Amino acid sequence: MPRQGETSAKGLVVLGGSREPRPPGEVWLVGAGPGDPELLTLKALRVLGTADVVVHDGLVSDEILDLAPPQARRISVAKRKSRHSYSQDEIGRMLVAFALDGLTVVRLKGGDPFIFGRGGEELEACREAGIACYVVPGVTAALAAGASAGAPLTHRGAAQAVTFVTGHAAKGGEPDLDWAALAKANQTVVIYMGLSQAGVIAGRLLAAGRDPSTPALIVENASRADERRVLTTLAGLAAAAEALSGPALLIFGEAMAMAEAQVLSVPPSVRSTSPALRASRGGR
Repeated sequence: MPRQGETSAKGLVVLGGSREPRPPGEVWLVGAGPGDPELLTLKALRVLGTADVVVHDGLVSDEILDLAPPQARRISVAKRKSRHSYSQDEIGRMLVAFALDGLTVVRLKGGDPFIFGRGGEELEACREAGIACYVVPGVTAALAAGASAGAPLTHRGAAQAVTFVTGHAAKGGEPDLDWAALAKANQTVVIYMGLSQAGVIAGRLLAAGRDPSTPALIVENASRADERRVLTTLAGLAAAAEALSGPALLIFGEAMAMAEAQVLSVPPSVRSTSPALRASRGGR
């Protein structure tokens, strides 16, 4: 049988051993934001500093992971299209097992835990096991993408509503969306995980009556040093998406006419070097 800290055949960390039992710990579902460490909330930074274990997404940057205590155990549960290191059920069991061992567990999730982050499923797993679970919201990628491009997601006279949808169906293939509702004018639609389906999405929207000249913006790696933006139209969305590989957001709507396609150069001395972050790293 594997010893404590070893890994079973199914990839789950095995807990237990000769230690005296301790009171249960707690789980924190923490939004890490879109990648820029300076977009972490103060609460996220504080909670991360208390972690015994950090269970993190693949999209969480090393700069953010380095803000955790050096002695904290890090476990990557990275998910990529058609390639998951752990199933969602295994992640839930892992969080519960660590907490039952008396540890403070920080589940560090890219963006916000509840915006296409499956945080609700992890919250349910903790509740069913009687484990205290708390949520720290984070800046979701859509907000960072709009801000960096100078394109408001809502704008008087151009976008009276904003809708977040997923472009990734649960079992792959075309997403099941209300295309007629999304094709209405004077709204902004943000599509997460839709880069590979850009052609299908654009075709469905055009068939539902959305104007082919509707401004569209693709943002890859929003808020990060390697962010890329492409400004196009709904008719040109599929062709524009071919130049990018993700992770990326598709955003379309009249307000995207305000977007700047060219990413502005941000001096390294300005990016992610605030006094608060330097202090949290102990001057590193």
